[in-house]
Amino acid sequence: MPEGDTVWQASRRLHDALAGKTLTRSDLRVPRYATADLTGRTVLDVTPRGKHLLTRVEGGLTLHSHLRMDGSWRVYAGGQRWNGGPSHQIRAILGNADRTAVGYRLPVLELLRTADEDRVVGHLGPDLLGPDWDPDVALANLLKDPARPLGEALLDQRNLAGIGNVFKSELCFLLGVTPWLPVGELPADRAAKLPELARRLLEFNRERPIRSTTGRRGQDLFVYGRARRPCLRCRTPVRLADQGDGSRERPTYWCPHCQPGPTRPR
Repeated sequence: MPEGDTVWQASRRLHDALAGKTLTRSDLRVPRYATADLTGRTVLDVTPRGKHLLTRVEGGLTLHSHLRMDGSWRVYAGGQRWNGGPSHQIRAILGNADRTAVGYRLPVLELLRTADEDRVVGHLGPDLLGPDWDPDVALANLLKDPARPLGEALLDQRNLAGIGNVFKSELCFLLGVTPWLPVGELPADRAAKLPELARRLLEFNRERPIRSTTGRRGQDLFVYGRARRPCLRCRTPVRLADQGDGSRERPTYWCPHCQPGPTRPR
């Protein structure tokens, strides 16, 4: 599931394959950009911004993509078989003499002027893995709506950018509260450490092929994906329920013993 750490990894793979090289192939398979041609232009860099990817090319253009739940970018060497999915799921192809990057199932693909990037990422809060990271601003953003459930506040990219379902559940477990606790009721000492705890988790995982929050091999996550299995701390069965603001429900995991507080029954 793409979150800030996996998007960072994707950006690095794309940057290593494309940056500083001239595009010899360009195919954007969305109706709006079907006639757009980037061949002959040099890729300047590929930059992550929260869960967004910004591929900048010379001439002041940026290809903006977002992976959401199941999108992906794959990089292939010349002659290597493409294996990211059937051809009808391909939304973008960017290639040079050495490598080809193929975007599968991309729900967001947009070509815009680099000067206009704020139009698509300017609403984001501090990026947990970015140069703009500011824990004080992130915490202030979270606390602006004290009645909002903590899990929903963590997923709101306007507060801080990079957290998804996995890190939401794991952060709430490490803080010892349920995702339904109003963020304003989070004890002050735990609220103070939340932003840096989130940053450390993403930084620890941005270089890892398998995401881990426990540091235990074979038991990589405390609660996410462990419904009805014993909690790694207390052996109480982990619970699962949907959480959302009415527009979209997200799977949420928690231990009812280690995380006291308000809950939504399964």
